Amino acid sequence: MKESIKKQDLSTEFFTPEKCFIVELSNSADDENLSIARARVEPGVSTRWHRLKTSAERYYILSGTGRVEISDLSSEVVGPGDVVIIPPMAPQRITNTGQEDLIFLALCTPPFTSQDYEDIDETPA
Repeated sequence: MKESIKKQDLSTEFFTPEKCFIVELSNSADDENLSIARARVEPGVSTRWHRLKTSAERYYILSGTGRVEISDLSSEVVGPGDVVIIPPMAPQRITNTGQEDLIFLALCTPPFTSQDYEDIDETPA
């Protein structure tokens, strides 16, 4: 790990095939054990069913409301301040159930890589 300060730059936001917008806040050799991304899901949108093969993921909900589904757990309504813990290989998706964008931090250990992501949705992309 190396000392550093990373500034949020919303102009780097990009849309993913998962159907959400991402800003990579920290995913580098400066902190080889953790990645942090800001995720944004528009009203009425559900992300695709997916899982991370080796990373554990946590969502920290910043704003908006949603319904999260993980593995065989009952779906749960989430809002600001809630933390969602998702083990590696757990099927997951989140739906924005509100009228404003659902925004949350996605924290992954080990850090997220695109090779770790697996789309398991049965509907065409």
